[in-house]
Amino acid sequence: MEKLKIEKPAEGMEFSYDIVWKNDFSELAACIAQAGLAPGKICIVTDHNIAPLFLEQVEASLHATGAVVLSHIIPAGEQHKHLDTVRELYAFLVKNHFERKDLLVALGGGVTGDLTGFAAATYLRGIDFVQVPTTLLAQVDSSVGGKTGVDFNKYKNMIGAFHQPRLVYMNAETLRTLPGDQFSSGMAEIIKSALICDSQFFYWLEDHVEEIRKKEPEVLIEMIRTCCSIKANVVAEDPKETGRRAILNYGHTVGHAVEKLSNFRMLHGHCVALGMLAALSIDQKRGTVSDRELLQIRALLVSFALPLYTSGVTPEAVLDAMRSDKKMEGGKIRFILLQKIGTAEICTTLTEADLSDAVLEITGS
Repeated sequence: MEKLKIEKPAEGMEFSYDIVWKNDFSELAACIAQAGLAPGKICIVTDHNIAPLFLEQVEASLHATGAVVLSHIIPAGEQHKHLDTVRELYAFLVKNHFERKDLLVALGGGVTGDLTGFAAATYLRGIDFVQVPTTLLAQVDSSVGGKTGVDFNKYKNMIGAFHQPRLVYMNAETLRTLPGDQFSSGMAEIIKSALICDSQFFYWLEDHVEEIRKKEPEVLIEMIRTCCSIKANVVAEDPKETGRRAILNYGHTVGHAVEKLSNFRMLHGHCVALGMLAALSIDQKRGTVSDRELLQIRALLVSFALPLYTSGVTPEAVLDAMRSDKKMEGGKIRFILLQKIGTAEICTTLTEADLSDAVLEITGS
């Protein structure tokens, strides 16, 4: 069993939990016990797409905890990531008399993980939860780091809380059922991690394109573990995004705006890829990314079927949506740029013209 510990030492311990990689769900109950959890009840939260694939297996594994195991199925899709869905989960927990010592298990992608984590953070002022991510995007990004939340009036993750999971359990076999566009979406976050923190990882991705596309298990686990390690280091330094953690938002300011304007029809990772390309156009003009490096990055995005342009939105609409993003700081858009491949910085000095030119690069206007 492969493990990676995520922790933030403090007086006592602010948080500490393991990310575990397995090829099935057989050790989920044992890992929950090893995390020091002994719930009387467990609620598995999953969606209509994931339930037929994995719910029965996870229920069977969790019965070994000795807890009463219940499940709550939510509608699939970003359009259901809102307070009404959380309210229905609260009602289920109240009806079934869940207490503070009980446990939520988020089984699914980023929407399920974010929403379940937010419910766990707020139900009875906070109960424990475990992440069991089944998509590439969730495994490399949303399941790690303790950001939870829901969308509000189509503004991405506008309502949320920091609430760390007690365990992240990844079954690599779940990726075999993942549709191609969902796998592609996850690759955008992986490429982002390389660009902001690890140039050698970027070149490793270039060298392993074919193995990744074939979903070779050992290569996938190495790739996912590297991403989680990158995020773990950043989160441990800045768990509540008061400083350096903001670099994880590379590509997200523009990306979230495009995602909102598409009414969430575009996948999150595809929007992040567009956001990175907008940022890279600024990086190129600043001279921190060369023309050759920009071509390399674009080629890597294309190799994983990520978009280079979007249609149906105007630069003005994207800029307006960006102004309502939660990453504003002092009335200015907080933008992440590259100092070079593998190193990122936070910038709040970009002009409207800078941002407009960057958005033009991906809208084709």
